[in-house]
Amino acid sequence: MLSKKSKYVVAVVGATGAVGNEMIETLQMRNFPVDTLRLFASERSEGGTLKFKDEDIKVERLKAGVFKGIDIALFSAGADRSKEFAPDAAAAGCVVVDNSSQWRMDPEVPLVVPEVNPHDLKKHKGIIANPNCSTIQMVVALKPIHDAVRIKRIVVSTYQAVSGTGKKAMDELLEQTSALLQFKDVKISVYPHQIAFNCLPHIDVFLDNGYTKEEMKMVHETKKIMGDDTIAVTATTVRVPVFRGHSESINIETERKITANEARALLSDAPGVILFDAPTKNVYPLAIDCVGRDAVYVGRVREDESIQNGLNMWVVSDNLRKGAALNAVQIAEVLIKEI
Repeated sequence: MLSKKSKYVVAVVGATGAVGNEMIETLQMRNFPVDTLRLFASERSEGGTLKFKDEDIKVERLKAGVFKGIDIALFSAGADRSKEFAPDAAAAGCVVVDNSSQWRMDPEVPLVVPEVNPHDLKKHKGIIANPNCSTIQMVVALKPIHDAVRIKRIVVSTYQAVSGTGKKAMDELLEQTSALLQFKDVKISVYPHQIAFNCLPHIDVFLDNGYTKEEMKMVHETKKIMGDDTIAVTATTVRVPVFRGHSESINIETERKITANEARALLSDAPGVILFDAPTKNVYPLAIDCVGRDAVYVGRVREDESIQNGLNMWVVSDNLRKGAALNAVQIAEVLIKEI
């Protein structure tokens, strides 16, 4: 458990990846009280340096026993490394905020979005899970409506940027786009099909029920974060040729009637949400506008005329920022504030 300090020794695990880099930038941007920052990555990155507050910090190799004296560790190194090293870090007295899928559905590990369920942090035993990027932005937008009129059912379709897969996917989109514009053949390696000028209804592996793992993450994580297993959730997740920023079309059915104007009023006051909703003036959230920004943007709020108590909305957020790094840093901020 953390003890009260003016500054903390913080580690970023997976520091050289896209989310790891974003975590470092977010710590600096939000002026998190860092005494010492330690950076860990795989053996091939050992000895390299990354900037933090104009200081070159050497990247260390991730291995057992390195977490002694570290207060908070932000993990973004994949489920396998988290499974191996997060318990080691917690045993050393470090609080782990893990961005992988490894601990999300563990009943002993809180799954937290600070705008939605910060109270669950009190139950942590050294490891806290950061939810899936697409789930985070959805629950931030839906929380105020659920509190007001209770959501019975969610139908969500996502349009997810290639940065959710990593740098190699971003490079592939750039290379394929360039090749096609020059009338050259494209090379396919990261995804099973061409991603440039295409949409792939396939994120993560397919399961026996016909859904992908990504889709079922949204189902199960939403229930856990919202603290309501009775919410019915169904998802279709799609990879689109966008570098950064996830978009979602969300349809909800509520227990009690709420008008579009009432929903807009709730959303305009909701923490972490910016209402961007004047469609007749071409004002609605766009992925290109959310890059590098902290908020979850909501627009196209309208009543579903096919059911009695239904709403539609369009939700956009930076998947590397609020969908990963920012949410992890915000969890750390709540932890040190409540000590």
